[in-house]
Order: sequence, then structure tokens, then C-alpha cells
Amino acid sequence: MADRAFHVLMVLCGLSIFGIVILILGELVQRSQLVWQAFGFKFFSNSTFNGSYWDPVNGHFSALPFVYGTLVSSLLSLLIAVPLAIGLAIFLTEMCPKFLRGPLAFVTELLAAIPSIVYGLWAFFILVPILRDHVNPLLSKYLGWSGMFADNNPTGLGYVAAAVILAIMILPIISSLTREVMTAVPHSQREAVLALGATRWEMIRMGVLRNARIGIVGAVILGLGRALGETMAVTMVIGSAPEIHKSLLSNGASMASVIANEFTEAVSDLHRSALIEIGLALFVLTIIVNGLAQVLVWAVTRGTPPRAN
Repeated sequence: MADRAFHVLMVLCGLSIFGIVILILGELVQRSQLVWQAFGFKFFSNSTFNGSYWDPVNGHFSALPFVYGTLVSSLLSLLIAVPLAIGLAIFLTEMCPKFLRGPLAFVTELLAAIPSIVYGLWAFFILVPILRDHVNPLLSKYLGWSGMFADNNPTGLGYVAAAVILAIMILPIISSLTREVMTAVPHSQREAVLALGATRWEMIRMGVLRNARIGIVGAVILGLGRALGETMAVTMVIGSAPEIHKSLLSNGASMASVIANEFTEAVSDLHRSALIEIGLALFVLTIIVNGLAQVLVWAVTRGTPPRAN
């Protein structure tokens, strides 16, 4: 009897996860019906009213600049964080002296525990001035011809600032998970590659990284999930402008930041419904990212387990 009750309890615990997801999805869908009826799919299209994507006063709303800002800042943060995180994981696992390994790993994991508002304050007072006075002018001077770093923003806020702080925030997540995966690779793999005359780098590349590739992809996807949903730190440095710019130095806004900025001050039911619709889109985007993660893992492994050769 006790075993049966325990089994039922565990099943309920497992099914509760599905219940929570369904409740969240149902509430978001219900609360966003007003804007869906007003705009339909045009809510996510390139539609403007008097040159503005987002005009609460006149009741015109388009989520396109927020989707754009979220994707740009998140993907740019991955470009910055992934090489650093994998390099850090390789150093800690394969090259770091024993006396330094523990403290360095502890500090790395400590970064993940820092509240996002603290990251936002640091970015606003330290990172943004550095970007404004030193980094952005150089990017604008030497790469402005590409259009991606044109029109240097005098405030220092923008997509680049958001991407850098996001990269710092997701770095410990990707690095820690990558290190755990690399640690799980059997030492026999390393010894076999070295016995064949491989250099240390070749051993790491063929004996460790190749076997750990599935876990590394998963770590990167988890980092992307954190970047997509980050709110406070991004809100403080992205500029909060509902616009689309090619230049990464321009002000922008993300899906999470516009909800944080405007939800408590929504001027109408339609405005509030538009913000909830953005929340629903962010929820769906998270599901899509996880689906793409499965496709990406299959593309890397072709459905086969990691092999030593």
C-alpha cells in the first residue's frame, strides 16, 4: 500500500510540470486575446503607424522591434561568451594547476549566483562608460563602413552593451556545464590519443571535445535560454527604444525589457494585452529554441552516440 501511494505521488509530481506549463500557456493566451483580435499576425510584422512601431497613445502596437532586439542581443552575447566559456572549461579541466583549479572554478560558479540587478548596476556605471568612451568609437571608426557599427551612440547604451553584459551572465553557465561534460570523458580516451603520438591540443580536440560535443551544444543552448529571458540587466543598458536599427551601437529594446518597463504603467487594456502577447511570444520562442536544440544535436551526432575515434 505504501509503495503504491509513493508511486502515485511521484507520478503526480511528474505530471505537475505539465500542469504548470499548461496553466501558464492558457493564462497568457487568454489575456492576449484583445490584441490578437485587433492586429492578428500583423502584431509581429513590419507595420508602423506614423513612423512608429509602438504607440500606446494611438493604440498601435507591433512587437517586431522587441523580437529583433532580443534575438540580436542574445545571439551576439553567444558569439562573445561561447569561445571564452569553452576556453575556460578547457583550461580548468586539462591545463589548470591543482592549487588554482578549485578557487577559479568557485569564482566562475559564483558569477552565476550574482543577481541580475547587480549586473545591471555594474554595467550601467562601469561597462557603459567604457564602451562609450573607448570601445564604441573604435568600432565606429574601423568597422563603421559595414553599417553594423555606424552612428556611434553618445550614451553608450544599445545592443552591444546588452550583449556584453549577457555574455558575462551566461559565461559561467556554459563554462560550468562544459567542464562537467569534459570531466565525464574517460581518461582512457585521452591516453589512447596520446599513445598514438598526438599533441596535447590534438588530444583535447579529438579525445575530449569530440566526445563532449553533445553536452557542449546543450550548455550553449541553456546559455541562450538564459540570455533570451534576461530582464533587469538588459533593461538598464539596452536603451529601451522601440525601434529597429542595423547598427549594433544603437538603442533598442528586448521582449523582456519592454514588459518590465511598461506593464505597471499600461495606459489601456489593449496596451496591457499587447505586453502579455509579447510574453506569450517569448514563451513560445523558448520552446522553439529547445526544439532547435534537439535538431542541432541530431545534426552533430546523426543519431549516433559519441565515439572515441
